[in-house]
Amino acid sequence: MNAVLTPTSIPHRDPFLFVDDIVEVSDTRIVTRMLADPKAEFFRGHYPGDPVMPGVLLCECCFQAGALLMTHRLGGPEKIDGIPVVTRIKDARFKQMVRPGDMLTIEASLDDELDNAYYMTGRVSVQGKTVVRVSFACMLTAMEASSS
Repeated sequence: MNAVLTPTSIPHRDPFLFVDDIVEVSDTRIVTRMLADPKAEFFRGHYPGDPVMPGVLLCECCFQAGALLMTHRLGGPEKIDGIPVVTRIKDARFKQMVRPGDMLTIEASLDDELDNAYYMTGRVSVQGKTVVRVSFACMLTAMEASSS
């Protein structure tokens, strides 16, 4: 049986955690949400006066959802011997801008699995409209000892 999955089931933490809650999860798909917090530092400098969430961070939302899906498939964070990292990004398509205060729905779906490589498709939407779609791959890598 899989352990309870939470946003902190992956190694990411504030200010670089882009999952507020998990809406649903199965063996092949996860749906998460995140509020594009108007107080986030990146909004201050990314087009001041007309702030937009950077596309690379929208992709990161998908990657973190994918890492959570991997964690779920592998039985939870206590069962994983390594950390999920992105190894491939392909065909990112940006369709709309994300503004401060938007509620993001983030989906990651497993397309294929080969050894410890997970090939996925991610999608971010706001109010049912697709903002970005990206194909990517993740793998587990060995954890390095902390230097602190």
